[in-house]
Amino acid sequence: MTSIPTGDAVALLRRLVSIDSRNPSLVPGAPGEHNVASALAETLRAWGFTVQLVDAAPGRPNVIARVGRSGGRSLLFNGHLDVVGVDGMLHPPFVADERDGRVYARGSCDMKGGVAAMCAAAARAAAAGLTGEIIVTAVVDEEYESLGTRAVVASGLRADAAIVTEPTRLAINPAHRGFVWAEFDFHGRAAHGSRYDVGVDAIRHAGLLLAALDQLQRTVLDQRQHPLLGHASLHAATIAGGTGWSTYPEHCRLRVERRTIPGESTATVMAEFEDACARLRAHDSTLDVAVRHVLTQGPSDVALDAPVVQALEAAMRAEGEPVHHEGMSAWTDAALLNDAGIPAICYGPGDIMLAHATEEWVPLDEVERCTRVLTRLATTWLSAPTAAEGR
Repeated sequence: MTSIPTGDAVALLRRLVSIDSRNPSLVPGAPGEHNVASALAETLRAWGFTVQLVDAAPGRPNVIARVGRSGGRSLLFNGHLDVVGVDGMLHPPFVADERDGRVYARGSCDMKGGVAAMCAAAARAAAAGLTGEIIVTAVVDEEYESLGTRAVVASGLRADAAIVTEPTRLAINPAHRGFVWAEFDFHGRAAHGSRYDVGVDAIRHAGLLLAALDQLQRTVLDQRQHPLLGHASLHAATIAGGTGWSTYPEHCRLRVERRTIPGESTATVMAEFEDACARLRAHDSTLDVAVRHVLTQGPSDVALDAPVVQALEAAMRAEGEPVHHEGMSAWTDAALLNDAGIPAICYGPGDIMLAHATEEWVPLDEVERCTRVLTRLATTWLSAPTAAEGR
């Protein structure tokens, strides 16, 4: 394998996107992250990092790399190595196809461009001399259950601040939404379609709940605002039920995704759902519905005056970059890091709108500009006097 010059973000990006790392939890039979993790670990060792490969799941290792001096201030760079499927893509998925100043490949935007930039920045900062430590975590499975970052947090790894290099078009994203998944199971009574006196329509009851949830959206959630993320929201994800034209449906299952903003919790959301069901039961004694919580990924929020946000702003200005703050609508591993007490914000090359798309690319100039900003951030952050100031 040809060596990559130390701190060369673009060359590292080319290497990473040429390796198929589709998530096997999303694409049955996919190879997973082992090969790309091994290639990245080899490069980082050659660049002078201390590197471990630690399985978050069998055969799916996180890359944990450190450079600088431990015991002082610390900065974590986090990004994921897994990618989604490639069906319908308009260009070769695992070739570094360079055109018009862009690299086209699956994962180029989401988020191997960011991983390349953060690794190169850590190497460049180390070459300039560090008084603290940079920790790089290139993780598995963010696209499904975030097993990688969950394992990092569970291991006890901590830092004074973190940058998650998800694609933000080089805007600072200190906040993102979370989500709650819930299932509503409606139980009716099967009967011939002519027997209104006997049949209980589970699908109609689901429709009544949808109307109630629409009311919840318009009267409550639309008013619940976050300055960077807009309002809370919900949508019906799937609905299934019924057996035939002339039969009252005995069962209907409705799945709802509720996108949360900072300050909302699973308990808040489930209480709203239960309350909507209770109001419907009060008006229709035949309504029989059970609500089940399926999954929560919490929102993330770091204050604009937090030290890591201010330090990133200063690094951007020093590199001649315009400073913009935006909220990210998608969920990221930043929430897990924040929950563990590590102030984590998103900043990286590429546009999240291209993630998972049939045509995915990242601008090479953004990869290089991101690398320069993160290099400066690391250099200045790790020369600050105390770790306590990072919290």
